[in-house]
Amino acid sequence: MNRRELQRLVETGIAVALVVVLSNIRVYKLPQGGSITAGSLVPIFYIALRWGGRWGILSGIIAGIVNYIFEPVFVHPVQALLDYPVAFGLLGAAGFFQRSPVLGIIIGGLGRFLAHFVSGVVFFASFAPQGTSPAVYSAVYNGSYMLPEIVISIILTLLVVRAMHRVRPVQPA
Repeated sequence: MNRRELQRLVETGIAVALVVVLSNIRVYKLPQGGSITAGSLVPIFYIALRWGGRWGILSGIIAGIVNYIFEPVFVHPVQALLDYPVAFGLLGAAGFFQRSPVLGIIIGGLGRFLAHFVSGVVFFASFAPQGTSPAVYSAVYNGSYMLPEIVISIILTLLVVRAMHRVRPVQPA
């Protein structure tokens, strides 16, 4: 393993750990899951924008699995896949837009929203108020926390990326 691969692996491990920590700093938590956090998506967006889409998706999948271990919501195996590894993995799609980080973060965030939306329509339709379409309910419910999460992530990720460009790598002795 060369130095670059080791650096990518270490940064990814730190990012996954940060996702877990930041996921627990909640600004607001919704009753059936989902929350607005202090930038819990930023570490995955950072990895994706730094190392590319494939690595971003992999780190998102790992973060989703770890997030499930710490706070599982299980209704059905497909729901668990959609709400954890798939949803978090789609955040990594931001890495396919390294030249346009804001667009990448929006696309990654929309990917996660879509995974939660489908899960909501299929597995959480019973929570929709009577007379409300499960699709409308899922869109409003998931949008109510994903939109603020995306906005927070855009601001914080750009700040982190900008700050990291100023840091000079340590030269080997």
